[in-house]
Amino acid sequence: AARSPPQPRPRRARLPRLRRLRRLARLRRVARLRRVARLRRLARLRRLARLPRPGLRVRGVRLHLCGVRGSTPAPGAEFLRYGGHTSCVALAHDGAARPVLVLDAGTGLRQVTTLLGGQPFEGTIMLTHLHWDHVHGLPFFTGGDRDDARVSLLLPEQEDGASAEAALARGMSPPHFPIPPGGLRGAWTFGTVAPGPLKAEGFTIEARKIPHKGGATLGYRVSDGSSVVAYLPDHCPTALGPGPEGWGEYHQDALELASGVDLLLHDAFLFPEEIEAEASFGHAAVDYAIGLARRAGARRVALTHHKPGRTDEALDRLAVRLTAGPGGAPGRFPAGPGGAPGPFEVIVAAEGEVIEL
Repeated sequence: AARSPPQPRPRRARLPRLRRLRRLARLRRVARLRRVARLRRLARLRRLARLPRPGLRVRGVRLHLCGVRGSTPAPGAEFLRYGGHTSCVALAHDGAARPVLVLDAGTGLRQVTTLLGGQPFEGTIMLTHLHWDHVHGLPFFTGGDRDDARVSLLLPEQEDGASAEAALARGMSPPHFPIPPGGLRGAWTFGTVAPGPLKAEGFTIEARKIPHKGGATLGYRVSDGSSVVAYLPDHCPTALGPGPEGWGEYHQDALELASGVDLLLHDAFLFPEEIEAEASFGHAAVDYAIGLARRAGARRVALTHHKPGRTDEALDRLAVRLTAGPGGAPGRFPAGPGGAPGPFEVIVAAEGEVIEL
């Protein structure tokens, strides 16, 4: 009997596959649009961070964030938006053209020269401690290294009783550097600061001991009589114990420095997942800074002293995480018991930002 001709194999329907591909493309497009929306929202928040917060005083202190990096400068394309210069904050009085008080002298101190409008620096530099990332800008501060400059440099009392100039010269003198501190031009004076109150350049300042590895370290609370700023760029709260969340103790000195301030500038070197391996380096986690602000009643927090390897992309992701804060609005967190009257704001500090209080 004649065999029937072979039948062609049925082709697999292409429609389900096309539907899967179209669905995948649609999901990718939606994810891309959401990512763009998040970045636009972040950019808006960063622009708002440069403006006076509604409800706060407009007249007051003007802060220039000249360096927000920790440990060592971070040059390169991956660090352009948040900046690579190390710790330095310049403060100017309301209406004043030039800053007169500088907190820390990392490589960001070079940026202060541009704020002086060609004039010499006449004011005070206060160091929180003597680690390299807080002093390396001193010999490159052209606004202070000129014949007509007047600079009072203050640093924490040293545990061995060394004078301020002698302590600074240990890292800034031959063979480590061509000149000692006394080789800077202008009228420079050097002194030490003990915990307690002092006055400088029209500001009232409270200094407190802060735990940090490798030498005497202070945190500062600075007020012009209307606005108040707390500055704790290097802080190791885990040195005093794990605290309630494992991020470190909320100890009395830190709480009193940050109590009710308009702005808390705080060490945010670590992420919570890095504490176990790296807390011994002497730094705090992002979430500790937020927890301290909540307990102390701070009105705004600027996370600073970023890890040198923390790229712009990584800090953007941190900022996006903060936009999902539980305060009912992007970047807003609810105050703790007895804290600020309303939710407080958290921003990721970036070099070049100007904050008016």
